[in-house]
Amino acid sequence: MHGCSYGISGLNTSYNHPQYNTDHPLCPHGISVAITSPAVAEFTAATSPDRHLEVASILGADITNAKRDDAGTVLADALRRFLFDLGVPDGISAFGFTSADIDPLVESILPQHRVLKLSPRQTGAEQIAGILERSLKNY
Repeated sequence: MHGCSYGISGLNTSYNHPQYNTDHPLCPHGISVAITSPAVAEFTAATSPDRHLEVASILGADITNAKRDDAGTVLADALRRFLFDLGVPDGISAFGFTSADIDPLVESILPQHRVLKLSPRQTGAEQIAGILERSLKNY
């Protein structure tokens, strides 16, 4: 979820992306958005399973026998493969976050009304916490 990226980047105290030559921790916006995408796909799939399956197919997943109820899992798995192949770090734990950091992350994300309201599902603290928990490790 795009809104999660602000908290992930903003509270990052240890990760420095290898393609950036900086003397301070830096998690690029695109990486902080991508890192939660598998969990977000699982979260949003029920709102538009056919579109989720279409994206999974574009990413190379075989959706021939996929059920609409499995769209989130199918897309999440395709995203995991894609992110792994790109060398994206293995979840937000790669940035030093643990389960103990979920509440502070949620608190930093909730003010992002501009992007949170774009979610196709109701998105509050509980939903964000679930996405973050599922994003601790992706592979």
